[in-house]
Amino acid sequence: MSAISPVEAGAPGGRDTEKDLVSTQPTTELPDDSKTESDSDSGHVQEGVKLVEAITTVWSQKSLWSTFALLWIVCFVSALLASIDTSLSPYVTSSFSKHGLLAVINIAARVIGGVVPLSLGKIIDIRGRMEGFVGSLVIITIGMIMKATCQNVETYAAAQVFTWVGKVALGFIINVFVADITTLKNRMLIFAINSTPNLATTFAGPKIAELFYEKVNFRWAFGAFTIILLVVSLPVIAILYYHERKAKKLGIIRPESGRTPLQSIIHYIGEFDVVGAILISGGFVLITLPFSLVSSASHSWQSASIIVMLVMGVVGLAAFVIWERFFARVKFFPFEFLKDRTFLGAVMSHFVVFMTTFIWDAYYSSYLQVVHGLSISISNYVLNAYSLTSYFTGPFVALYIHMTGHVKYPALVAVPIYLLGTALIIHFRVPGSQVGYLAMCQVLVGFGVGMIGQMAQLATMASVRHQDVAVALAIYGLFGSVGSSVGYAVAGGLWTNILPVKLYEYLPEDSKNMTAAIYGDINKQMAYPIGTPVRDAVIAAYGDVMRKMVIVGSALIPLTIICVAVWRNMNVKKLEAVERRARGNVF
Repeated sequence: MSAISPVEAGAPGGRDTEKDLVSTQPTTELPDDSKTESDSDSGHVQEGVKLVEAITTVWSQKSLWSTFALLWIVCFVSALLASIDTSLSPYVTSSFSKHGLLAVINIAARVIGGVVPLSLGKIIDIRGRMEGFVGSLVIITIGMIMKATCQNVETYAAAQVFTWVGKVALGFIINVFVADITTLKNRMLIFAINSTPNLATTFAGPKIAELFYEKVNFRWAFGAFTIILLVVSLPVIAILYYHERKAKKLGIIRPESGRTPLQSIIHYIGEFDVVGAILISGGFVLITLPFSLVSSASHSWQSASIIVMLVMGVVGLAAFVIWERFFARVKFFPFEFLKDRTFLGAVMSHFVVFMTTFIWDAYYSSYLQVVHGLSISISNYVLNAYSLTSYFTGPFVALYIHMTGHVKYPALVAVPIYLLGTALIIHFRVPGSQVGYLAMCQVLVGFGVGMIGQMAQLATMASVRHQDVAVALAIYGLFGSVGSSVGYAVAGGLWTNILPVKLYEYLPEDSKNMTAAIYGDINKQMAYPIGTPVRDAVIAAYGDVMRKMVIVGSALIPLTIICVAVWRNMNVKKLEAVERRARGNVF
């Protein structure tokens, strides 16, 4: 059996984690070139991790399964709120005559939402899982209150950032906590079960959104389900608080720092590397936004504002690297993780999948409603066939992992399926095609993406030790968020630069002066019946830009094969014995 290098093991001071494990359990056979999650060298473990490990030691099987059930309910309501939010977004932006900014609004939200978990991972490792859980609910609540009361698109854009950051943070903390209380072999089972609410919310969310929009208004939809989310989250907070108290009574107490409030603020600014977070998020936002904003700039790519944004974005990312390399007391981004080929390949596959998907998916709901005349609910049913398939097949893929332990081979099989589904959209996403064929393509894409996503997430976690799982999942989420923001940037660039031009080209002569008004409002686009000259012009313009989006997305998918090919051929089932010995009362 070959030894693991210090870089691969992620151990400080060149310590060989595998040797530590083997010395404590000589009968356990570990596969070559694999890692475990043992924390035998727990001297480096932070207080938040120690606290959750103490919880898994003191709680019962009944508490374990109760927590699983309560988290499932939270996932259900969170997914329902997200589905309603997504369904209403085109109408919220259209209420301010800014439908074309749909992608732009999501770019900043996705980048910032991807960066936040890195700091959040440090917070929950230092302070605890419960504090992070409560904080994410507060952020979601602030965002939803802003959405329910917004009077302009700027407020809605800011609200989208809060909402997306809170949603990402909540999902991240739930995943980290599930990782705390499961072993690798069974972890994807719980992840998949926590995703099953989407089987219902895929249908319920759009219909509820449609009823609120038609019978009440979009504002009450945001307010009502935010309240419901807070109510169902209270039992989770209670059970975590109870077991944290129980663990502290056994002597697991975070020592008082003795710092003043000002000293604590300065300490945590350094500890969470706020400077690094600002530089990396600002850099990505400034680089991706111009692709969507360029059509509104007075001199297109020659505009001073566009050039300044691009230059400042590059400078921001360069400054981030310099800051992390020479000045940061605590590194915001653990670059050493990227030296592991499995970890790098897993997070890059997540990046590529999100990038390629959001290039053609950003305006898909609007396309289905405008071109095919579908309602809010039906269009989102077709759109969500993608995620529905992913969530439906998730438990079966997780069972396969549970029984075989294989990670790499299923991902390699899934990539061609993903490519096939996306390539078929090029043929079928044209005006006049049957909606059923589009749904079929969504099913194929959902199956491929779902399998790739599960395997990539597991490969990411299997590449690090338990004490590094929170940061590893944060990096995984960061790559996905940046990938989606790049996808939105490309989609927004195509949409804002091509659609207005094509609308002006196809509209009848007596309607060309209405180009800007029609472009900015989905309600105006659908106000003309299908078959009228104006509606036919809108449909033709949509068909032109959407086809280009799918072609670009499909052309980039083969990059996923390269990303998956570099993974080690690990078998997580063989790591089960070591994990069970090193952890507490977990599944």
